[in-house]
Amino acid sequence: MAEPISSFSYSSALKRQLASNIDAFSDERQPADGLVSAAVALTVFEDKGEAALIVTKRTPRLKNHGGQWALPGGRVDLGETIEQAALRELHEEVNLELSDTAILGTLDDYVTRSGFVITPVLVWSDTSLADLVANPDEVASIHSFSFSELIRKDSPNLEDIAESERQVLSMNYLDDRIYSPTAALLFQFREVCLLNNETRVLHYDQPVFAWK
Repeated sequence: MAEPISSFSYSSALKRQLASNIDAFSDERQPADGLVSAAVALTVFEDKGEAALIVTKRTPRLKNHGGQWALPGGRVDLGETIEQAALRELHEEVNLELSDTAILGTLDDYVTRSGFVITPVLVWSDTSLADLVANPDEVASIHSFSFSELIRKDSPNLEDIAESERQVLSMNYLDDRIYSPTAALLFQFREVCLLNNETRVLHYDQPVFAWK
């Protein structure tokens, strides 16, 4: 039964509850006409006994969103499913190879200002942070975003900007801030998978620096 998660200890019980919560959520796909289909991996793993998600800092040399916080992911290749693309990108970016049995489900598509429609794929892994290796062509560093950090009461942040009628959403992370599109995906994961809320995020915008 879908319900808020009371313990963030990394365990088989947590895995079952995450799978139940995402299965009970009716995720929404968006038309990809004129957009590039992409997938990202919301990867649950253990860090210091607590469940966490893998987040990365992209290398500043990248053409799209260089230097920004991100989830492992990228465009869907011809002939790939969304899930296959998420697992491939996870392997290419942080050297984590998982089978399709690791997939727990998907959340809503998010359309970016830079021309992508991103599908978040939730996966479960028994890896540790020490096992992960950053691909230097894409990833500057790999980090752990703990579940307790995800539900900080001072997150999310909503900002009005002159360039848009929509509010920009960001999430606090340690002493930094992660902006949408990554923040929107993290926020929906928190709301749906951890707190069992029917929360949509497509209406949130990104800061102007993420529009390219």
